Amino acid sequence: MDAELLELQRLLEEAQQAKPSVRLSERNVVELVHKLSERQFFDFDLLHTVSGKEYITPDQLKREMEAEINRSGRVSLIDLADTIGVDLYHIERQADRIIKEIPGLMMVNGEIISQTYWDSVAEEINEKLQECSQMSLAEIASQLQIGSELVLSFLESRLGTLVKGRLEGGQIYTPAYIKKITSMVRGATRGITIPTNLPTVWNSLQNLIQQIDGSNGVSVENSFFQSIFNGLVKEGEVSGSVRAGVQWTPAVFAHAQKECVDSFFSQNSYISYDVLHKLSIPQPKQYLQARYPEGIALEAVFVHPSIVDMLDISLTDTIENNNWIDCLSVLPSYIVGPDASKILYLCPSLQKAIKSSTAVILGETCVFSSTFIKGIFDKLEKELDTFIFSNASQQKIESKELDENDEGNSVILPEKGPKKKKGKKGKNFEEDEDEIIIPTKQKKNTRKNKETNNNNKKGTDKSKEDSNSNISDEWIFEKITALTPDFEEIGGFEESQVLVRQLASHVRPMLIDSYNKRKKTILSENAEKRKRLLDNLQKYLDEAVLDLQMYEKALDLFEDDPSTSGILHKHLLKTMAAPIADKLLRTLEMDNKMKNGVEIEESENEAVQLSPTDRISIAKTLPGSLSVKAQSLVEALEGKRVDAFMNALKDLAEESGLLLKKLDKRVERSMLHSYRKDLTAQVSSETDIIALLPKVVALLFMQVYNKAIQAPGRAISAIISRLKDKLPDSTFKILTNYHNATVALLSLQAAATGDENDCSADRILTKKELLEELMPELKALVLNNSNSAN
Repeated sequence: MDAELLELQRLLEEAQQAKPSVRLSERNVVELVHKLSERQFFDFDLLHTVSGKEYITPDQLKREMEAEINRSGRVSLIDLADTIGVDLYHIERQADRIIKEIPGLMMVNGEIISQTYWDSVAEEINEKLQECSQMSLAEIASQLQIGSELVLSFLESRLGTLVKGRLEGGQIYTPAYIKKITSMVRGATRGITIPTNLPTVWNSLQNLIQQIDGSNGVSVENSFFQSIFNGLVKEGEVSGSVRAGVQWTPAVFAHAQKECVDSFFSQNSYISYDVLHKLSIPQPKQYLQARYPEGIALEAVFVHPSIVDMLDISLTDTIENNNWIDCLSVLPSYIVGPDASKILYLCPSLQKAIKSSTAVILGETCVFSSTFIKGIFDKLEKELDTFIFSNASQQKIESKELDENDEGNSVILPEKGPKKKKGKKGKNFEEDEDEIIIPTKQKKNTRKNKETNNNNKKGTDKSKEDSNSNISDEWIFEKITALTPDFEEIGGFEESQVLVRQLASHVRPMLIDSYNKRKKTILSENAEKRKRLLDNLQKYLDEAVLDLQMYEKALDLFEDDPSTSGILHKHLLKTMAAPIADKLLRTLEMDNKMKNGVEIEESENEAVQLSPTDRISIAKTLPGSLSVKAQSLVEALEGKRVDAFMNALKDLAEESGLLLKKLDKRVERSMLHSYRKDLTAQVSSETDIIALLPKVVALLFMQVYNKAIQAPGRAISAIISRLKDKLPDSTFKILTNYHNATVALLSLQAAATGDENDCSADRILTKKELLEELMPELKALVLNNSNSAN
């Protein structure tokens, strides 16, 4: 056997040393291997290397990859392709095969990582953690160049084994450090005796840690403190309650709260919610109701049922003795207002008395026996005869005073050519809608109130209305005050006044019933007066409503200008609609009073301007649906549209049995002719430089559009602009110049101080002279046209 081996070695050596007779090239070898592979001489696959000069089998590739993985634990597929020299495609195929066959391997971002690698990394992390007490997942992920989620996944299974630490809020802490922080949290929370915001405590601990450890100290997240704190609470090492996750109330404080509330309530039979707020008890009412189910929860305090029992005894005695009582005089001083009223209704004796109508409640806290009220009513009923007699006399006196006030506060304007009253100095022409207006058609015997005396008129009219009411609350109030002076002992003066007035309101219906029996004799006398009153109203409406309709038609031309349209509507409502509404409301009020047996003098229906409050007051005194429609009329008057007022006026007129004439073309032509003639006469005789402009503008507007317009001073500019394209340039220029000079004059007058050193007087004089020079030209614009038309 040895001889044969030696022979074979010799022959092999000779074969190796012998020079080949045929030499194959690398290309020929590649083709030869390819042919052998095609003819299936190999029972295995061959893979080309990147160089193309070598072949490798899949099994060999797998073995080499496994060897590399076992060596380093973490291998990149790209690095394997470069190391082995095989295309990345074959590396990826074998990698999938290896991962499926070998448990514990994983593919992460093109890298094969084994569990041994994670174990080694965990050991390194543990060594570093023990050195610095804390590490962050972000720092580890950055060092390993992997995602934080992957770091978290491999660390969670190794925490407590390879990694001696605890993971909280993205940080890993050592057990010793956790124990230290736990001690700090325990001590801090046990030292708290009042409700405290936990984040504030954690911030304080954070500052303390930085002071102890210096700038190199470990940064601790608030979530870590919170997690440790929650564990301490769960284990019972810290006693208390947490609200909303951040508000800590220690058990010692809750116990002190409970003792304080119990002590106060047991000693005083009540406790205020403010006391519980000061004790930091949220929702005090619910807290007390849960703690004392038998107690009574009021708006401001929580009381014991004994308070109700005490008040009930006093009420029983009051009702049996036919008297009255203010429960505030019996209840403790801390129970007032709505709370006192609530306790009052809880008294059984009062509930029984109300059901049997033997007692009534007035002023929220006062209880009156029905017998006591009957005694007051009997005394007041005896005063009714005197009241009826004095009421008639008082009506005549007040009617006379009203006439005197009307004469002193009114100005009667003639039908034609009235002299326009000058506006007050210092008013701006564009802004003051009351001082300078485009004149309306004048009517005979029409009264205008002076604004300065409006308050006096209003007071007189109100006094007159009260005196003419069936039985006024004021009269009853005065009588009750005289008959029962002991009411003045209730609280202060205002409280006694309120109580007496409520008692008066309660007695008034009974007195009215008694009074109505005595007024039948007056009703027959008022029948003829009512007819005459309504006839006069119908005549007034026939003329005034036609005038209003005439002026309303001009408003349609300004619908494209909402601002100007609103001004014109409001002005027409104020100047034309308001007198109509006032006349109608006053007449309906007087008719209603006469219908109810109140004696009225016909002179009381003189023109008196009413305030919005007066109108509403009158409207509310009217009966039934008439009151509703009268209030609608007042609302429309205070609105922004004339057409809405006309609709409300029509509804109220129909409800009242009155007729409203509709403006037809024939009547309109006649009214426009009369208005133009009247306005032309006013312009011709006008000497006031400021009052002239609106009259001229009105005439020009009528000449252009054949419509009468009424507008305040601040709408003059818009009307002039509307006439621009309708007038010759020369006419428009004169009109504009005069308007600008008027505005400038009024501005100077408004700015003038009246001081001796004020230099505006010369400028005002200059503007007046300029306007006086322009007056003839301005008048000529309309007078020449009017003369030619005539």
